[in-house]
Amino acid sequence: MTTAVLERRRTGWDVILGILVVIGGFVVLGDVIVATIVSVLVLAWTSLISGVVLLVGSLLRIRSGGAWSAAIGGAVLTVLGVFMLRNPVIGAVTLTLLAGALFLAGGLARLVAAFQSPTHKAILGLSSVVSIALGAYVLINPAAATLVLLGVLLGVQILIEGLTLITLGRLRLVRPSEADA
Repeated sequence: MTTAVLERRRTGWDVILGILVVIGGFVVLGDVIVATIVSVLVLAWTSLISGVVLLVGSLLRIRSGGAWSAAIGGAVLTVLGVFMLRNPVIGAVTLTLLAGALFLAGGLARLVAAFQSPTHKAILGLSSVVSIALGAYVLINPAAATLVLLGVLLGVQILIEGLTLITLGRLRLVRPSEADA
C-alpha cells in the first residue's frame, strides 16, 4: 500500500494566482479603513452563522452528551456576531486591542527565548523589540490604531500569501506511482 505525501511545488498557475493575490494585497493596503470594516463585518457574520449552526447542532445531539458545551459555545458566538453587527466600530476596537495584546505577549515570549537561545539571540531580540513596541503602541493608543491596524494586517498577510505562492507554490498531495514503490 502506498501512502500519499505532501509536497510543495510551483506551477505557472501558482505564479499567476500569486500575482493576482499580490495585486489584491496592494488594493487592500490602498484603503485600509474599508478593509478593516469589511473584515469586521465578515468576522461578525461568520460568528453569527456558525453560532446558530452550533446551537442547532447542540439541540440535535441533546441525548448523546456534549450538548451543553456546544450550546454555550454557540450562544457565545451568536451573541458575539450580533454584537459586532450592531456596533462594528466597537468590534474593531475589541479586535484591535486583542491584536495589540497578542503582539505584546508574543514579543515578551520571544524576548525570553532570545535570552535562552545560544544561536539566534539577535533575530529573536530584534523581533521581540518590534512586537513589544507594536503591541504597546496599539494598547496605549487604540483609537488611532483601530481603523487602520486590522486593514494593514490583512493587507500584509495577503501580500505575504501572494509572494509565498509566487516563490514556493502550493502544497499538493502526491501519490507515489506503482513504479516507484
